[in-house]
Amino acid sequence: MDCIFCKIANGEIPSSKVYEDDKILAFNDLNPVAPYHILVIPKKHYASILDVPAEEMGIIADIHNAINTIAKEKGFDKTGFRIINNCGEDGGQEVKHIHYHVLAGKKLPNYEAEEK
Repeated sequence: MDCIFCKIANGEIPSSKVYEDDKILAFNDLNPVAPYHILVIPKKHYASILDVPAEEMGIIADIHNAINTIAKEKGFDKTGFRIINNCGEDGGQEVKHIHYHVLAGKKLPNYEAEEK
């Protein structure tokens, strides 16, 4: 499989790690859009949340627990942050491996979807 996030999780490609346990890896985004822009991924490959089998949905809780830990360690639990998960092409997902963007460190603009 030619998945860049799998290669990062396996250590084939270096990353600026922020958090790691046996199931989850978090690292700084190479092209940040906020002072803190952290990507949080499961080490096991799932293309999107739609591909996680029901019996493995605990991985989503593991991701959120990691985000909670990161927020407290970095101190942005006190000021606020945004969690984004893009799912599928129309949802803006570019890398076909579940990943959550954690944005913090400044006041983030409100998002309003365009009506069509």
